[in-house]
Amino acid sequence: MGLPLTCFFIVFSYLFIFSAAELAPALFVFGDSLVDVGNNNHLKLSLVKADFPHNGIDFPGKKPTGRFCNGKNAADFLDYWILRVYLTLMNDDHQTAISLVGPLMADHFLESKRATDFECKLKISEKLGFPSAPPYLSLISKLNHTNASFVAGVSFASGGAGIFDGTDEILKQSLPLKKQVTYYAAVHEGLVQELGSAGAQEHLSKSIFAFVIGSNDILGYVGSDSKTRKKTTQQQLVDSMAATLKEELKKMYNLGARKFAMVGIGAVGCCPSQRKKNSTEECNEEANYLSLKYNEHLKSLLQELKTELKGMSYSYFDTYTVLLNLIQKPASYGFKEVKAACCGLGDLNADLPCLPVATYCSNRKDHVFWDPYHPTEAAASILVQNLVDGTEEYTFPMNVRQLAAAAA
Repeated sequence: MGLPLTCFFIVFSYLFIFSAAELAPALFVFGDSLVDVGNNNHLKLSLVKADFPHNGIDFPGKKPTGRFCNGKNAADFLDYWILRVYLTLMNDDHQTAISLVGPLMADHFLESKRATDFECKLKISEKLGFPSAPPYLSLISKLNHTNASFVAGVSFASGGAGIFDGTDEILKQSLPLKKQVTYYAAVHEGLVQELGSAGAQEHLSKSIFAFVIGSNDILGYVGSDSKTRKKTTQQQLVDSMAATLKEELKKMYNLGARKFAMVGIGAVGCCPSQRKKNSTEECNEEANYLSLKYNEHLKSLLQELKTELKGMSYSYFDTYTVLLNLIQKPASYGFKEVKAACCGLGDLNADLPCLPVATYCSNRKDHVFWDPYHPTEAAASILVQNLVDGTEEYTFPMNVRQLAAAAA
């Protein structure tokens, strides 16, 4: 059966529609497995990969892509390609619209640009198959670096990555934050060559730079074999995390970044991998405490940077509170299972990750967690909806929609 007629009247970025004035020209993503869209596929030594079943079972094409999820992850919900199409259509650039989506779809889109039905937006996204910001390593592996264009954005996120360089010690290989920023420096150089110095700065000043990182640093600290815990206090840990992140954000600012979408660490102590360590299946309170302490530091450092760096603006998202809402009031959000992972093996499906030999649930929309660490597509979509359009209760000092619309 074809899509309902009204679904042809939509151009969207999965969870939200920006007006032409609100559009960000590019999205650059930095982070860990929560937003990895395939970078780790290109790391030969990495033990942290999701390029095998049952990952991707609900992704368009139903194939694993390197996302640690049953379907789309948070990065997909900031789909910038759709935003580019929307800008084109809002400007009534019919010929360019045709080149992007074909004459039939372009005509339908141009007839009506204001539809807002969520299910229709989801279906039309899958129908068109627009990608998210592509993984950086996939681009440089396929193209000569001098020919690769990053004008529309790119993702540097890597499963297992942390704010600290040593976070991936056990996992053998990932792209820690400093490495991701180093790769961005190369991208910045390419954009200057492509757009000119002034053009690149104008372009980047309007773009969104999203950061989703820090969970692995905390989970590594609370781990039973943690070397960091033996020589670092809890306060020293969060102080060092914040200080390291601040230095990397300053580097980004000096390389043209102005609009930062900063995602706080969620209630990581409530993921299945942490619950299974308690006989009562309750959350790991130490991990949650550290998440909250770090988030306080993150909010403070962002306020400091706002004062120090001219033209810098940001949106902080309180992931912790929103995720805890899903866990404590699941029925209000359409969930039934908040403790066990959908895919895995053993207690709470959390003894082993979502490997090909694992079992997986058929009712994935009922679960908050896909595997021992990561949310399902259904949970991720709610998180991002609040990130983009959340009230002051969850976003500070503005949400991402407002950030994109803010003067550069």
